Amino acid sequence: MSELPRRDLLRLTALATSIPAFQAMFPAAAGAATPTTAGTAGTSSKAGVTQAPALATPSSWVVKPFDNTRVTLGPSLFTDNRDRVLNFLHTYPADRMLAVFRTNAGLDTHGAQPPGGWETTDGNLRGHYAGHFLSALSLAYAGTGERAYKEKADYMVTALGECQDALAALVGTDDPGAPSHAGYLAAYPETQFILLEQYATYPKIWAPWYTCHMIMRGLLDAYQHAGSEQALGIVLGMGDWAYSRLGHLPRTQLDRMWKIYIAGEYNAMPVVMADLYALTGEEKYLTTAQCFDNTYLLEAAVANQDTLDGEHANQHIPQYQGYLEIYEQTGDRKYFTAAENFWNMVVPHRTYVDGGMAGSGEMFGARDVIAATIEQTNAETCCVYNMLKLSRSLFFHTADPKYMQYYERTLYGQILASRQNTSSDTDPLLTYFVPVNPGAQREYGNLGTCCGGTGLETHAKFQDSVYFSSTDGSTLYVNLYLPSTLNWPERGLTITQSTHYPTDPAGTSTLTVTGGGHLDLRLRVPYWAERGFTVRVNGVRQRVDATPGGYVSLKRTWRTGDRVEIAAPFTLRIERALDDPATQAIAYGPVPLVIRSSATEYQNLTLYRDYPLSRDLSRAIRPTGEPMTFTTNGLTLVPFYISDTDHYHMYFKRAEPEIVFGDTATGIENRPGTDRLTFLDEVWDRGPFRNRGGLVQAVTRVADERAARGELTARQRNTLIKAAARAHLPS
Repeated sequence: MSELPRRDLLRLTALATSIPAFQAMFPAAAGAATPTTAGTAGTSSKAGVTQAPALATPSSWVVKPFDNTRVTLGPSLFTDNRDRVLNFLHTYPADRMLAVFRTNAGLDTHGAQPPGGWETTDGNLRGHYAGHFLSALSLAYAGTGERAYKEKADYMVTALGECQDALAALVGTDDPGAPSHAGYLAAYPETQFILLEQYATYPKIWAPWYTCHMIMRGLLDAYQHAGSEQALGIVLGMGDWAYSRLGHLPRTQLDRMWKIYIAGEYNAMPVVMADLYALTGEEKYLTTAQCFDNTYLLEAAVANQDTLDGEHANQHIPQYQGYLEIYEQTGDRKYFTAAENFWNMVVPHRTYVDGGMAGSGEMFGARDVIAATIEQTNAETCCVYNMLKLSRSLFFHTADPKYMQYYERTLYGQILASRQNTSSDTDPLLTYFVPVNPGAQREYGNLGTCCGGTGLETHAKFQDSVYFSSTDGSTLYVNLYLPSTLNWPERGLTITQSTHYPTDPAGTSTLTVTGGGHLDLRLRVPYWAERGFTVRVNGVRQRVDATPGGYVSLKRTWRTGDRVEIAAPFTLRIERALDDPATQAIAYGPVPLVIRSSATEYQNLTLYRDYPLSRDLSRAIRPTGEPMTFTTNGLTLVPFYISDTDHYHMYFKRAEPEIVFGDTATGIENRPGTDRLTFLDEVWDRGPFRNRGGLVQAVTRVADERAARGELTARQRNTLIKAAARAHLPS
């Protein structure tokens, strides 16, 4: 028998002292039962897919996800974008991703050149993109069952293991690239980490722990989603090295490091370290996870003090995901409170109509300041990637539908719009920023950047939040309306969802059941469902409480062939900026609409003159006959998911200079009141109206309130009421 490589010997030694880790890696050999899982117990509904046993479901969860192998996507706009990304993952050479690692380890690069972007031979963030690429390959394998993705992931894992071995062989030598501890793996020497501990700033160093996280996350995903035990061994070595660097540092030094702009950015390092603790039970990994506590922001979030203005958004969003993971492992409630409070500071207070993050560049703006932040370099795609992860995890703990309402807004908004609607073998064609300024254009590409990496992952896992179950398996949550099939063998059920969301304005979706048993089926009622949410079971309309933003519950014993038909008709709606009600956006159901225009000034729209009593916006914003396309004020509006490089306006300015009711003018200025809403805003916000009498009543009340505040004269009040009474508006 040949001698074991040193790295493997180290891993086996560590695992021998950790029964939980040994059982997690080799449940059959250890005589252990397969762990209780968050979705699947190491099996798969896709033929031939090999995965590691999932981690045990945390006791704090009330809802759990299904493994990606259990949900298969049908044809849709999302699947189209996924397939474009899968094509890139399939064709782009893995050796190019590995080149910077092999160079750093002194190994042959096989003639491959780095991808470029931030991935160059001297880039301070080099190596991070390979982590994204490895995660995306593993997710692609889990989602499709195609072995080409696993084989490519395994190739990368093997190569990364060779690099880790080569670096470990230098420990204790005089080589200038020698790491301080075995297990180190990066595409550059350890110098950046040492300089951070000496408080070096960007751009002298550039987020070394961020890069470390992406490599560790890629390896953990290769273990979890592609069953690579070698990947787990490599990432455990990295965890040992991380503990050796941070475990002895005082809290004051750590806090100072994590405050440093960009240089101190560490992405979701506490998540991967908490995952290693969950896998092995070794306290050093949990200790290291807590080394990443960013004390000043953590304490502020626990106290619900909003200090986010001017903070680097994506530097901090993943930290709160890490706090949730630490809460799951320790039960320390402060970590959950921090994550929950942080989320509430962002949504809706720093969110655009498409779910993007409001601010300046990569920085959070002030609370409730939306219109004043609109500029070209905003709404970084990485931010919403991490907010989706945080929303999903908070849902596990609470089953609160608000997290899935945001998830839908962002998925059907910025995420669907973040991939260009064309294919490429050499470029991921993903966005970095998604600007919302007048006359903006999306720019696609980002090979080698952070958003070009998170975008690969996002588009490879659209199925992961369509369905969830209660932890006891008695309830199934349908949270997204996407064509898909759920295979749930533990319950003997298969659920097939047929729908044309988000391109069908009828908003219909049909769930077909195969199998049987008692189940509480909970259907999420979209926040935008203004025209109702109807449910039929086997053709019979159900009496349900369908409050927008909540759930409809169907408890019954289900049988093969049962059909649940859902209808949530799309309606046009206006969303006002929190800080300036005159700055507005238009959406149709879950889909943001944008004005086609290259003008660099806001478009001014006048709409109230065309309102019917029903307040149906389709009288003011009219369908063109083309799918999901409208016209108003001589302008064309199209769905934001048409991902091209044309100029667009996501927001416009409301221009309603005179108070009018249909074609009945008053000659009175439509001024904003104390709350910045105009007279017509206040009137129509009280609609829709059954008849003209309802309109007159609303006008009377608003006029009386304004007159009492001295904003209208008695004559103006009477003029407005008489004009409303004689106006002829369609119903």
